[in-house]
Amino acid sequence: MRNPRVTINDLARSLGLAKGTVSRALNGYPDIAEATRVRVTRAAERMGYRPLAQAQAIRTGRARALGLVLNAGGDDAHKPFLTDFLDGISRAASEESWTLTVATAQDEADEVATLARLIDERKVDGFILPRTRLRDARIELLRARDVPFVLFGRTAEPAGCAWHDISGEGAMRAAVLRLAHRGHTRIGFINGALDYTYAHLRREGYLAGLTEAGLEIRPELMTSGAITMAQGEAEGERLLALAERPTAVVCALDLAALGLYRAAARHGLRIGADLAVIGYDGIPEAATAHPPLTTYAVDSRAAGARLAKLLFARIRGVDPERLREEVPAQLIARGSDVAEYHPDPAAVPDRAGI
Repeated sequence: MRNPRVTINDLARSLGLAKGTVSRALNGYPDIAEATRVRVTRAAERMGYRPLAQAQAIRTGRARALGLVLNAGGDDAHKPFLTDFLDGISRAASEESWTLTVATAQDEADEVATLARLIDERKVDGFILPRTRLRDARIELLRARDVPFVLFGRTAEPAGCAWHDISGEGAMRAAVLRLAHRGHTRIGFINGALDYTYAHLRREGYLAGLTEAGLEIRPELMTSGAITMAQGEAEGERLLALAERPTAVVCALDLAALGLYRAAARHGLRIGADLAVIGYDGIPEAATAHPPLTTYAVDSRAAGARLAKLLFARIRGVDPERLREEVPAQLIARGSDVAEYHPDPAAVPDRAGI
């Protein structure tokens, strides 16, 4: 015999609260204190209370769903971070008894059309926008339609935008200082695609590192447009073919760094000993390269979870300018930026201090 379904009346009675208060707490209304909302949510989980989704949607006007549209037509198609990112969002959504609606698009125009369709069909209550651009048509649409959203990244026109971002510029600055500390004076830079905001921020970080280290800015040592291994190899070839080639290279993406490995091999250069390389992203392939790639890693699962929480706050009416966060990437020191690599970090401590 099945146990009877727990109702909102049962939940309200157990808490000693009015039914309306419990309902508003479960639906995230801003007039309910956070302590009360948490108390109600935990009691609902403990008692096994599950609202009827259809009835709740009619009553509140909410689908209780977060939206994410992924551009599957790009060169990297979100692959470095997608699985962990989705897991982080999904877990945070589940904690609030919400769901995650994921759709795919083939290009930027299709992304905007898909967002508009999901809005018109009332299938989601707000969106997470990854891979933000300097001028982003998705942001323009959501602003115009007054739909809550948060960015995984930043944009050139921040009005009305909430975001959670990893400080790629801080990582690039730290990478340059790390290499300069080890005696490198000709430090190259392979950047990503310039239509994305991250590329401009990481370039700023690279330049800031050079300035702080007292090194000359040499435009010939800077290149961009590398978001795949093949593109990293091509841009790496350009740098290594210079009469005065760089002795170290900072890459805005790990895939570009791994492409640089190939170019270095053609020139007979040993990564680490002859050419120091530092990447960014922390993709799994970086750990199995020879030598393993030193990189600044992004915790995509934590980022996904945090973005979901920020989006809940936006949906509940919190001012977007109060929801802007930047956190550091984490250095994973390996063998690509040292002359001699020792897999056991206890064998040779990192004395660079950066």
